[in-house]
Amino acid sequence: MHMHEATGLHSQAEGDAATELFGSFYLGDDEFALPASCIREVVNYPAKVTALPLAPAYLEGMFTLRGSVIPVVNLGRLFRADAPRAVDTDKIAILDFQQVLVGIVFQDTGEILRVPASRRSALHYAAGDSHAVIAGTILLDGGARLLQILDPHALLRIENVPHVLALQASGAKLGTARYHAQTDRRQCVSFHAAGATFAFEMLAIQEIIKVPELHSSILNSELCLGRMHFRGSQVAVVDFAALLQAAEPGKAATPEQRIIVVRLEDTTIGFLVDSVDSIVHFFGDEVLPIPLLSKARAAMFAGCITKEGLGDIIFLDHQQILSQGEIVEMRDGHKRLYPAETETAAGTHKAQRRVYITFTVETQFAVEIGQVREIIDFSGAITTPPGMPSCMRGMLNLRQQMISIIDLRQLYAMPPLANTGAGKILIVERGAERYGFLVDHVDNIMTISDSQRFAAPQIIRTGTHDDLRSEMDEMIDIGTAEQRQTLSVFQCDHLLEKLGSALPQAA
Repeated sequence: MHMHEATGLHSQAEGDAATELFGSFYLGDDEFALPASCIREVVNYPAKVTALPLAPAYLEGMFTLRGSVIPVVNLGRLFRADAPRAVDTDKIAILDFQQVLVGIVFQDTGEILRVPASRRSALHYAAGDSHAVIAGTILLDGGARLLQILDPHALLRIENVPHVLALQASGAKLGTARYHAQTDRRQCVSFHAAGATFAFEMLAIQEIIKVPELHSSILNSELCLGRMHFRGSQVAVVDFAALLQAAEPGKAATPEQRIIVVRLEDTTIGFLVDSVDSIVHFFGDEVLPIPLLSKARAAMFAGCITKEGLGDIIFLDHQQILSQGEIVEMRDGHKRLYPAETETAAGTHKAQRRVYITFTVETQFAVEIGQVREIIDFSGAITTPPGMPSCMRGMLNLRQQMISIIDLRQLYAMPPLANTGAGKILIVERGAERYGFLVDHVDNIMTISDSQRFAAPQIIRTGTHDDLRSEMDEMIDIGTAEQRQTLSVFQCDHLLEKLGSALPQAA
């Protein structure tokens, strides 16, 4: 910030007890002033601003700055809806607004001004006047220079100040701990929808499935695309983009689309999303509060998680994503329409069930979700020191911890993957060591009953040594009577034992 204190004002300031300090800014040909007491700092426009759905048009998005999420307000669009969007040469004034930080976009910064009362005038408005954001004016240079004083409190309304302050206080308290206990670690699944990245906490998710055939019903609406047959029940499917008022009419379906099946109170709802990206681990104090400028579904935005390589992830409160009325309508409506099918599903949740990630390495496997720390995209940022075993792709620096990346295809003499760009890395940890298993792609997350898990046939377990399935001694059976599928249960311990001979550090 290059602001200069206005010259020629000191003598008048000294003679006027009501001198006040202002910072000046330029927006087009207009010059504005803000009380210096509310200006925390001025920064360049960030390289990455994350869009926030359901926000007013004048909100450019948000970015993180030293542990705070800063909403970026385009002042020009606040005054005029068709004003241009912000550009990377703009500046952002960070304001301290009711102990919540907010960024205001300007085209350039001006000076720090000491302004006596004799040069300031206050403006008064009728109730509800939209121009009330201008609190007054400053006249300088004999009246030749006019600055409009902005009133920060009239400018913005932060809808969730108590939530932001509570989360800030909680984060500060947790942040005093020297280390995180492993029991404090949580997991979420990130996904893409409406041009942004979101996440549901793992405990909220029943399964993630490919998009099945959706059946229309009289309950179809702007939100509800239809219903799907899921474990003996009829489950409503909600278009997540429509929920965010960002649906594109006529948008074609893609193979990457998934339905995330979420349990909301006593109701199961499916959310259609563009893609499911990663499993991300986090701690409670890493959830940063998002100051919201809109009331629309505000309760569903629990905060923001920022991870190196993943950017800003909007963390959702699954219990608040739909209103009670919407949940009841979808639940009771389908129950009335399809009572027989719903009743046949009674008791299906009573059996002991476990959550699995299914993935492919030539053939499909399933791994219990508790064995995987997180899932990341295959990255070109892997370094390969000389003398490494052929099965080892190299080392990856993931958030200041080195991870050995194992190519499972190479380890089991399979042909190399043609397109590694679609590959995923399953991060597992044993003690202080972390390993990444490179797989072709991750398919789904599903909940499987223990009754569907059985010992692998002897012929598979005594197969060729270079068959990945021969390392696994259990299988699961999924699907329906018409379309069954059997998957080997991937057990990380078995694989790490095999790696002991190939990798000295794994011993």
